[in-house]
Amino acid sequence: MHGWWCNPGQAAGEGPLAEIPFGVKDIVETKGMATEYGSPLYKGRVGNADAAIIRELRSRGAVLLGKTVTTAFAYRTPGPTRNPRNLEHTPGGSSSGSAAAVAAGMVPFTIGEQTRGSILRPASFCGVTGFKPTHDLLPMEGVLPLAKSLDTLGFYTHTPADMLELWKATGKPIGREEQFSFGAPEPIPECDPEMLNAFRQSIALLRRSGITIKSINIADELKKLVEASDLIEAYEGARFHESRLKEFGDKLDQPIANLVVNGLKISTGRYDETRRFLAESRMRFAEIFKSTPVILTPAAVGPAPLGLSTTGDPRMDAPWTALGTPAISIPRPMASGLPLGLQLTADPARMRECCAPPCYCSSVSAPGRRYRLPRFCLEVQNQLGFLGSGGHTGTAGTKPFRFGISIFGRLLASRTSVS
Repeated sequence: MHGWWCNPGQAAGEGPLAEIPFGVKDIVETKGMATEYGSPLYKGRVGNADAAIIRELRSRGAVLLGKTVTTAFAYRTPGPTRNPRNLEHTPGGSSSGSAAAVAAGMVPFTIGEQTRGSILRPASFCGVTGFKPTHDLLPMEGVLPLAKSLDTLGFYTHTPADMLELWKATGKPIGREEQFSFGAPEPIPECDPEMLNAFRQSIALLRRSGITIKSINIADELKKLVEASDLIEAYEGARFHESRLKEFGDKLDQPIANLVVNGLKISTGRYDETRRFLAESRMRFAEIFKSTPVILTPAAVGPAPLGLSTTGDPRMDAPWTALGTPAISIPRPMASGLPLGLQLTADPARMRECCAPPCYCSSVSAPGRRYRLPRFCLEVQNQLGFLGSGGHTGTAGTKPFRFGISIFGRLLASRTSVS
């Protein structure tokens, strides 16, 4: 699968994550462990300090097991990682190894990072839960930048239940009980037939279960946000990596070299204009979130593409990264074929208030039914039979394996019983 390399470290203390192993994307600094940015140009580079997120997890008892493969500089050059659900397909990117390691059951959680769709798309492709919090909620100190106004750390787990346990274990509150509706785009953003049908089925099933879903017309706005995120990434990424192109020249991988060359052509005026558009868009979506505090969309354009030459299309996720909203991809049921994810995104103000994952994005509107916001994904999981409700047998190459298991629940219960 080529998802990562292991070099177990030590926890820095006892805590709610004591003895629980994790992996981290290879753009995050780790003391005494290789941090090579997914590039042969930095082969053998060893970090001399832990990034802030690593220090935090180690202080809570977690054990860093190793580094997960990333595309070069967390951009577009694919790494060697393959999709555990079907080894002939891409796992997505740039957090390819982080998603694949969880999907293959190698580790209960990993750290990923997203600039456009680098957490949520691999989660959808690999059939796991991927969570991108509100921009800047998790500390970016010690993380290699691409576009600082977009870059966001996040997590992968098997199920929404695991994500909730992880979030609580990191010291974040899980929110309060509320009751409200949520929205779904109509028309649905352009996507592959498999995803289109799956998304429609999800909406229909949720409505039949008593959940109120309002149609919202945001398709044109989402297209503009994709274009805006592309420009922001190019402008900021070019200026960060310009010195790297000067240092390495033709040795630098071509996508990053192209990013620098093309991004430097973008004027500061266009960049500033795009930043103003994003600020205005955040205000418009703040109004939408007042009546529909969560919005459902596909988590990817379709299933994982065949081959390893591409990591897929980020346009389903890029708008929400540009807006800075929290978003989560939860895996749909798999009768056959490759996984597909359902994306939920929430009001950033609610994220900052509760510091909880967007599992909480909405609540069932049926009379008398109230849920803590973080538990909403668990309700969705139960209604649709998402992976984890009863487990599902998939295949990695030719070997059968189980996925959708609440790893955190088992680990925490086992540790408690031993102590």
